[in-house]
Amino acid sequence: MLELNGLTKHFGGVRAVDGVDLSVAAGEIFGLIGPNGSGKSTIVNLICGLFPLTAGRVLFRAADISNMPPHERVTQGIARTFQNIRLFGQLTVWQNLWVAQNSGEQRAQVHFLRRWLGGSRRTREEIDRTLEFFDLAHKRDELAANLAFGEQRRLEFARALAAKPALLLLDEPAAGMNAEEIDQLDNRIRKLRRDGVAILLIEHHVELVMSVTDRIAVLNFGRKIAQGTPAEIQANPMVREAYLGTAAVA
Repeated sequence: MLELNGLTKHFGGVRAVDGVDLSVAAGEIFGLIGPNGSGKSTIVNLICGLFPLTAGRVLFRAADISNMPPHERVTQGIARTFQNIRLFGQLTVWQNLWVAQNSGEQRAQVHFLRRWLGGSRRTREEIDRTLEFFDLAHKRDELAANLAFGEQRRLEFARALAAKPALLLLDEPAAGMNAEEIDQLDNRIRKLRRDGVAILLIEHHVELVMSVTDRIAVLNFGRKIAQGTPAEIQANPMVREAYLGTAAVA
């Protein structure tokens, strides 16, 4: 579904991403880990089109989208969350999901006011189901800015899912969550895999990554230093030294 071929991004003399190749299959949960500054979030921004490539290609469903504008990549089926939460704080929880689900129609500005007041019955039902899935239905009329941190994290995830992606890019979704919230996140990610959504998961919470992913790639200084199953990654001496720590899986 997703292929990165020789993905490269330089910021001046800094090689943030340096010739990375990887692929994510339909319905696969693919983990991307590495130390801070290793290029993980830069890769997400390159996939989404927020940064232009220095070299390489991004293929989605076998089509080259390397020069496609970000909003068109969303309509093609790519959605993301952000490492730093970026909600529409002065919109309600429900409206945040509505904006994500109707972004293409918004640009066309067709019957805008009618849809803003509630949209079609199908739209309302889909948003309500997503809110139930993320345990946010009771907060539907709250302003996003007034939610607790964990609720904002869930809303960010819910908003990305409301865009109906085939590929979901999760950038540190467990950051700041407690143990119970991380367990719930684990369950939601597994459910999405059963529904056929492909997920690229960037995460520092090693236990979550090792638990939920099918395959993992490890970055260090912008380069991919290892790739394999969770068990293979844990046993890799280069990964132990660069990221996990020599005692992490002893």
